Amino acid sequence: MQLTSKLLFFLILHGLGGLVGFGLSGCSLQPSPPPQIEDINKNVRPLEAVSALGRLAPAGDVRRLAPPVSGFGGTPRISKLLVREGDVVKLGQVIAIFDSQPQILADLKGIQARINTLKVEIKMQKKEVSRYRQAAVEGAAAFVLLEEKEDELVKIKGQLNEALAEKIGLNADFADSELKSPIDGIILRVHSRVGERPGNEGVVEVGANKSMEALIEVYESDVNRVKLGQEVSLVSENGGFDGTLFGKVYRISPQVRQRNVLSTDPTGDVDARIVEVLVILQPESAKLVTQLTGLKVIARFIPML
Repeated sequence: MQLTSKLLFFLILHGLGGLVGFGLSGCSLQPSPPPQIEDINKNVRPLEAVSALGRLAPAGDVRRLAPPVSGFGGTPRISKLLVREGDVVKLGQVIAIFDSQPQILADLKGIQARINTLKVEIKMQKKEVSRYRQAAVEGAAAFVLLEEKEDELVKIKGQLNEALAEKIGLNADFADSELKSPIDGIILRVHSRVGERPGNEGVVEVGANKSMEALIEVYESDVNRVKLGQEVSLVSENGGFDGTLFGKVYRISPQVRQRNVLSTDPTGDVDARIVEVLVILQPESAKLVTQLTGLKVIARFIPML
């Protein structure tokens, strides 16, 4: 009986030790690492920059200057052309002289001589009127003669007024015989030469080139990635200038139309539908290309975050 009790005690003690060992071994197990979360950013494609062709232009007035129209509905011929394409001009600078100027100058000299003569006649007639008025008061001359002298004075004064009005008209004609620049700018294009009668195109085109812009033709499929105020870099397609120009989107046309600026790529789609985007160049960039109006550029619209 005593042996049996010892055996039972041994078995119980051994069993408790095993349970304790099992529990301790169970507590020592390391938890399994949590599943790794896949980086969603690595699957997001970076924004691609929109690239498009365009051309440079003055960011301001572009004036097409026409010659005067004569009273017979025609235009005078150009006798002198004082500018060339690319010349910088100032406000009021004479650009061209027409063949009507010599005749106008002759007419001005003639009318001025007539004015001078009429002024002398008026001075003499005033003296005559004064003398007859004194004689009429003293009874030495009839008042009817005084009235005749006064009427003659009025007539001469009328002739003088007509001559002065004619001179004003001739001065206006003389002003029209010279074509002057209405703005500070640059001669963009010459349409007529010496000896020609300018047509519907006028004589020249002058543009205000203190600031410059670029007219960029963006494919209609890309225009949704172009925003107002977006920064733009521009390079010359054919090496017209060195380096890179910079500017910002100023206006996006609401109209979709056909492409106008052609690429040098013969496989380019000339019938592509585009939206015209106006980019204003930074002042530092504009200074580099003030005389490159019409130059083709490649624009890159930097993506906005």
